[in-house]
Amino acid sequence: MTDTKINPTETADSGDPRSGADKAIDSWLAEFDSALSANDVGRAAELFEADGFWRDFVAFTWNLKTMEGRDDIRDMLTSRLADVRPRNWRRDDPANADSGVIDGWVTFETDVARGWAHLRLRDGKAWTLLTTMQELKGFEERKGRARDKGVDHVITRERKTWLERRREAEETLGYSEQPYVVIIGGGQGGIGLAARLKRAGVPTIVVERNERAGDSWRKR
Repeated sequence: MTDTKINPTETADSGDPRSGADKAIDSWLAEFDSALSANDVGRAAELFEADGFWRDFVAFTWNLKTMEGRDDIRDMLTSRLADVRPRNWRRDDPANADSGVIDGWVTFETDVARGWAHLRLRDGKAWTLLTTMQELKGFEERKGRARDKGVDHVITRERKTWLERRREAEETLGYSEQPYVVIIGGGQGGIGLAARLKRAGVPTIVVERNERAGDSWRKR
């Protein structure tokens, strides 16, 4: 039996609207998902080029780590796969094909998080894979439809405006309610981190020695 290779520059026929590049990404992801679900780290590693790269931002390793080559990839999966339990690998956008390289953005999830990945293929094998953690389940960022509203336009008892909720948080956080995170320094980085944690629903306090947050920048 001979292997059939998909030409990424060809478009699919009218019965299947996906391009050849989309098919290549989807096929690789299906094989990868199957291998990981079966805890077959050897089969998963074989889907990479012999000297392929896997760069992980927190999603698998809780660190910033690059695996170089199949042996490194196999070792990482051997130690982390049972805890992470990745699944539901899906192409997020139409794939691209250029000079023999197919690349596409991918979504996936683990037991504790949802992630975003970028995959590049050459001759059906993964040349590079980047995996990133985007949000922790149960601590999703309050944005879009989940964002804080100025007022809930429903009739309920003791409903509060956004300003009332903010004042209540200022009066209770650090007193009757303790923060999960204390940030030392109210400069640009500290304020930015505090804002991100707030949108994720994590109680946070910023400790700043100057009179106002941001004074360390204003008084430079």
